[in-house]
Amino acid sequence: MKKLLFLGDVVGSPGRDAIRALAGSLRAELALDFLVVNAENAAAGSGLTKALALELLGAGADALTLGDHVWDQKQFERELPTLERVCRPANLPAAQPGRDRLTLADASGFRLLVFTVLGRNFMGPKADCPFLTADRILAEQAGLYDAALVEVHAEATSEKVALGHYLAGRASVVVGTHTHVPTADASVLAGGTAYQTDAGMCGPYGGVIGRDKAPVIARFLDGMPRPFPVATDDVRLSGLLVTLDASGRAVSAERFERRFAP
Repeated sequence: MKKLLFLGDVVGSPGRDAIRALAGSLRAELALDFLVVNAENAAAGSGLTKALALELLGAGADALTLGDHVWDQKQFERELPTLERVCRPANLPAAQPGRDRLTLADASGFRLLVFTVLGRNFMGPKADCPFLTADRILAEQAGLYDAALVEVHAEATSEKVALGHYLAGRASVVVGTHTHVPTADASVLAGGTAYQTDAGMCGPYGGVIGRDKAPVIARFLDGMPRPFPVATDDVRLSGLLVTLDASGRAVSAERFERRFAP
């Protein structure tokens, strides 16, 4: 059996601090073979930098994924190609820099294919069809992996659920991100595919999807633009914990949550 933990969007320094403090102990406690983390909000709540990516990888993550905020930080388009264990969404235009997939291997040689597709409903970036992109990558990588993790970074729950069923029996794990709110539907779909509509975030749940609640509420009341600093209280790691058999099929899928008090 193989154990895989996927953690949702890391938000700002509270999320990074929690990863840094807990990743190593979680690997031992849960006997993890793979730890994959979405890091697209790690830099002050928007985007990622090379320095922060190296920090998260050094803390114990095997790979980092990204989402629609991939290019929010200045110069990251130059930094991303130098990061061998970080991948951008696969259905962005092919001319954009960076890897669109990763293959990880554990000590036994078991290979995990990892890639992200962006949803197209209520999302800003220009992206190709996530369904057809997933088809293409799984076909291109056939025979080169033992299990496949497909992250669906999307706003619409219907789009994520549809992709889960579309990939059932072909991907080992289909897990959603982006809303920062964990869903209560972790399950194993037909054909042995672990699924959760949204893994939630690694960050401060005392705010509004990771941001300080006062200015967000004020914006809803008066409609005026203002800064939304990252919140600081009630920090948690959230994600999906999966057990895979030797054939790469999921035998269990559990919503994961761990509180962090610095």
